Amino acid sequence: MQFFSIYDLLLSKVQRENKSLESMYSFFKARKIKKGQIDELQQTSFFPEDKSFRTALCDFLDMTELEINLAMGKVPALYRDSYFQNIKEIARLLSKREDNAATDFSPYYKNKYGQLYHGDCVEIMRGLPDACVDLVFADPPFNIGKTYDPGIDDSLTMSQYINWMYVWLDECVRLLKPGGRIYVYNLPKWCVYIASHLGESLTFWDWIAIDMKCNLPIQKRLYPSHYGLVSFVKGTKATTYNNQRIPLQVCRHCGGEIKDYGGYKNKMNPKGVNVSDVWTDIYPVRHKNSKNRKFNELSIKLLDRIISMSTNEGDVVFDPFGGSGTTYVVAQLLKRKWLGCELGDCENIKNRLLNHEKDSELLKKLQEETGCLFIEKTIGLRKKNGFWTCDDFSEREKNKNKMEDGQISLNFGS
Repeated sequence: MQFFSIYDLLLSKVQRENKSLESMYSFFKARKIKKGQIDELQQTSFFPEDKSFRTALCDFLDMTELEINLAMGKVPALYRDSYFQNIKEIARLLSKREDNAATDFSPYYKNKYGQLYHGDCVEIMRGLPDACVDLVFADPPFNIGKTYDPGIDDSLTMSQYINWMYVWLDECVRLLKPGGRIYVYNLPKWCVYIASHLGESLTFWDWIAIDMKCNLPIQKRLYPSHYGLVSFVKGTKATTYNNQRIPLQVCRHCGGEIKDYGGYKNKMNPKGVNVSDVWTDIYPVRHKNSKNRKFNELSIKLLDRIISMSTNEGDVVFDPFGGSGTTYVVAQLLKRKWLGCELGDCENIKNRLLNHEKDSELLKKLQEETGCLFIEKTIGLRKKNGFWTCDDFSEREKNKNKMEDGQISLNFGS
């Protein structure tokens, strides 16, 4: 079902009748409806509460409230019994559909690991076979009016954006193998719609909150401080799950642990703590010497974790929004195959894949800092400030065994 807002119905009416927006605003102004009230409809998908406003909308559109609801893809609860009783007739009316023929694309760049296509992701995906990828990672434009390469529109209406997402999400679902995973990275506002739509054909797996690292004040709202990463699996069980362990979070000044583990310190796994669904250790790529393009770029650490957790060597990773190419370069360095497309600049991605030394070095450093409870730098800082380390408990366990054997008698404090 497509998603429509009342605002889009108004625009559609204006365009059909070759009228101007000013004429629309004038119509409502005569009904004592302000321009701001009309513009607010861009961000909502429901009728306004004000009765006079509702009546004015019906009059302008020449539709009843029921017709407007149906046009927005909604069946009001009062009419649902009638809707289901007439489902066969509705199906007959909807049976005529347009088949979207796949366009034949040649790769812009390919190597032994993957293929990069230049063009619209939906058109490219329609040319790919069913169930051909093990993992989909998507980081689409957030529709917040940012400037990207020509051809990329980041200022759609609410319904245009949501409907566009539904189209490429459906293609991603088709491409996934049974047991495959899809991750979609976006603002929580859009993740709500993404999760709702994916839940119609896939099984919910995780909703991961990724710390934004900065709080930007919005008047009369809570400060947004995280991105959403929603994950679903095709079928009922993921084919692959490789547990990820990360170092304990500590204060960078004193080395003390941020979360208190109480009396369970001696039970901590020396290989690190299990990753939860709140990721506070993913940092934005902001410095010019670290970025591969002038626009936003995702960190290697984020993609390393997702790909390592959800795939094995030789599996196929697909990213419909290539961006700076982070997904492809990480997949390649982890010995996964990859498929991708980008509507904007592909030359930048190609150059990054051909010259991946910097990324390889960074990934190696990141991997050296996993699989342990404390990194070397942290161990030195903790010892200096009198905090426990894994060595303390290892030594204590050895002495405990010796005591039980009657070799020594020592009293350790807590």
